[in-house]
Amino acid sequence: MRNVLVFSALLLVCLNVLAQTTYIQAGNILDVKSGKMLSGKTIVVTADTIAQILDGYRSGEGRVVNLQNQTLLPGLIDMHVHIESETSPTKYLETFTLNDADVAYNAQLYAQKTLMAGFTSVRDLGGSGVNVSLRNAINMGKVIGPRIFTAEKALGTTGGHADPTNGYKKELMSDPGPKEGVVNNADDARKAVRQRYKNGADWIKITATGGVLSVAKNGQNPQFTPEEIETIVKTGKDYGLQVAAHAHGDEGMQRAIKAGVKTIEHGTLMSEETADLMIKYNTYYVPTLSAGKFVADKALIKGYYPEVIVPKALEIGPQLQKTFAMAYKKGVPIAFGTDAGVFPHGENAKEFGYMVEAGMTPLEAIQSATTISALVLQAENDLGQIAPGFKADLIAVKSNPLEDINTLNEVSFVMKNGEVVKQ
Repeated sequence: MRNVLVFSALLLVCLNVLAQTTYIQAGNILDVKSGKMLSGKTIVVTADTIAQILDGYRSGEGRVVNLQNQTLLPGLIDMHVHIESETSPTKYLETFTLNDADVAYNAQLYAQKTLMAGFTSVRDLGGSGVNVSLRNAINMGKVIGPRIFTAEKALGTTGGHADPTNGYKKELMSDPGPKEGVVNNADDARKAVRQRYKNGADWIKITATGGVLSVAKNGQNPQFTPEEIETIVKTGKDYGLQVAAHAHGDEGMQRAIKAGVKTIEHGTLMSEETADLMIKYNTYYVPTLSAGKFVADKALIKGYYPEVIVPKALEIGPQLQKTFAMAYKKGVPIAFGTDAGVFPHGENAKEFGYMVEAGMTPLEAIQSATTISALVLQAENDLGQIAPGFKADLIAVKSNPLEDINTLNEVSFVMKNGEVVKQ
């Protein structure tokens, strides 16, 4: 009897393994590291991992996916999204009309749109904390969405870009502090980072300068002292958290770079001196060209944004692509990021076209959203490549993206963690 039970258990294990094996017959595979196109291959996926890449079109005991007429790439990574919200003329009112449950339901929808667009991993750079719960729900398979690395609530200064009460009437303004992500000295900075750790953050985000979409006059002034940023970076390091810095103005960027932040977001008014600093400190630039174009366009529509935002959007938005071209030519390391949420989720891949327009090659643009972003996330051994041992995050498009980068706007197949979510 005991032998029968052992045999039955082993049989169930074998059947389970076979049921989790998928054979993906790929017409072409883009090797994002070398830029070579590999033709006529079969990717063998076991559970959530790429097990083998075989010559020819193979099959076996398990599921077969025929993508012989398509080109496969690793799942894409967007290093700057806001998964909890999305642009609209009523967005500023929603602070007072939406409950956390409403935000959570909306965030789930935005997450699905992002995944269906081929982005299997994202870095969420600031929300209310729902982003942590959504990350956990996705990881547990309760809802569908990309793998999320989140900064939870972004850190700002009183009246700064991430002060959650900017624009409120005085009775509602209160005086938010480190718990709410508002910092005014080194002790506040230390406590705010520890609170983000306690709340479940994977990253820390600071708003090193003013911003375009905050209800405040200045979009580029430095908003943290060097000591505050240094304390944030040091405390983050103690807790295993890297720091991303939103920054439009040059002085705020330089303070952040010298303090040791890992990424600069937007970087709109970056000087060549600052670009050289980024190279020296190995600080990555996340350009968010899509957001710049979107806000500049919408600022022309009366009433779309509060009036205090319009001049900032018209000044800052059009600068981004020019700055990107300069930084790229200088050799600043660049990771892919869009600021999705500032524009509609699911349109993330438009960023590739803007990057190529500004001078980057299609392969380099794709690398920025695969191998380079994976490296910044310290996930370079799991994400960003189609290779044995990597997570089975795969997408397919109908034509060669090295010849037509805009084909990435029409992803026809998505696999995340070995599960087909779009075909």
